[in-house]
Amino acid sequence: MAKKKRLVITDPKAIRALAHPARQRVIDELFNGKVLTATECAELAGLTPSAMSYHLRALEKWGIIQRADESADGRERPWQAPAASLVISSQSTSAGRLASQAMIKTAMDGVLDQFVDMAADDPWDDVSSMSRSRLWLTHDEAKRFNEELIEVVDRYKKGRTITSHPAGAREITSLIAVVPTGDPPEGS
Repeated sequence: MAKKKRLVITDPKAIRALAHPARQRVIDELFNGKVLTATECAELAGLTPSAMSYHLRALEKWGIIQRADESADGRERPWQAPAASLVISSQSTSAGRLASQAMIKTAMDGVLDQFVDMAADDPWDDVSSMSRSRLWLTHDEAKRFNEELIEVVDRYKKGRTITSHPAGAREITSLIAVVPTGDPPEGS
């Protein structure tokens, strides 16, 4: 069965379901092409298999993950991502904003941990970076800027996954944040 290109999450409760670090750890692997059993997910997240099963069912409830075909031995059905990528669409409602903030904080903490955990003598250190800019854009320009950033990431994804990538390739985490700051202009 062909996967959708993107899974867009807009429901505040579904977004909130993504805020747990163990869930994000598993989602990262599943959306990177892995198909994992509950036991394998538990090992990744540092949880018991029964605790992980609870988290997996919660993610399944919101359509964030789905059951894969039976495993070879038939004892445990693995889990997979229903799409190639996951997009969180922030809501302007109070509940949506709070859910998005909780999920974003967990994700940002995970990226910061990756910077901290990188070995000092890692030969790929020259490609690790973080950039922060302040731009003055109209609403339409900001929307297009965000779309173009996503297009660049999609162009480099090339359908590659943890199980399908060229020799010499290494997993790279990217973080794109577009955040309006200050008061909105009059009439917007």
